[in-house]
Amino acid sequence: MSEHAILAGIAAPLPLNNLDTDQIMPKQFLFGIDKSGLARGVLYDLRFDASGQSRDDFVLNQPAYAGARILVTGANFGCGSSREHAVWGLQQAGIDAVIAPGFGEIFYFNAQNNRLLLITLDEAVVARLTALVSDPATSRLSIDVANQRITASDGTHYAFDLPPRQKRMFIEDLDMIGMTLADSDAIRAFEARHEAAHPWMRIDLPKLRKAQAA
Repeated sequence: MSEHAILAGIAAPLPLNNLDTDQIMPKQFLFGIDKSGLARGVLYDLRFDASGQSRDDFVLNQPAYAGARILVTGANFGCGSSREHAVWGLQQAGIDAVIAPGFGEIFYFNAQNNRLLLITLDEAVVARLTALVSDPATSRLSIDVANQRITASDGTHYAFDLPPRQKRMFIEDLDMIGMTLADSDAIRAFEARHEAAHPWMRIDLPKLRKAQAA
């Protein structure tokens, strides 16, 4: 079995509805030209006060939830703008999965493309999991991605749906580019068939580059 087939770790409760991407990754952290350093900005205004001091009452600042890999949160998580930085930042902060009753549509597809596991469960089930992980003594969850089942610390199990593409990406540790490259043989075979059937459409790249340089 792949080492990525099961995700287990501390789950942090974040029972907030409509937590948008501006809250997940505030705009002042979007000025970089690459993906680095985004962990610092994740949920910044919830983690720090106006003077930049850490809020001790915020769950991710509490020692019991240090190293949390899973968030159990409210409905419509990731709504708002399309900034992909929200996904990158969560991952850099160590979050591998988010469990919620629903997600913002663009955020959902950004997460899929970057291998951040999003699990949609009934609101009542999310409420039960939130109550459970709110106690540090019972905050660990195990997510069996291969069999699409969550096991809570009290032994209860919860099935979830997962698109086949996202399931494969997570288990095989592939992002969107890696997923495409995994089908390289099929892509080359299609290209050969297409060029054989439509030879007039074939682009002679060396000839084209020579013409452009002239």
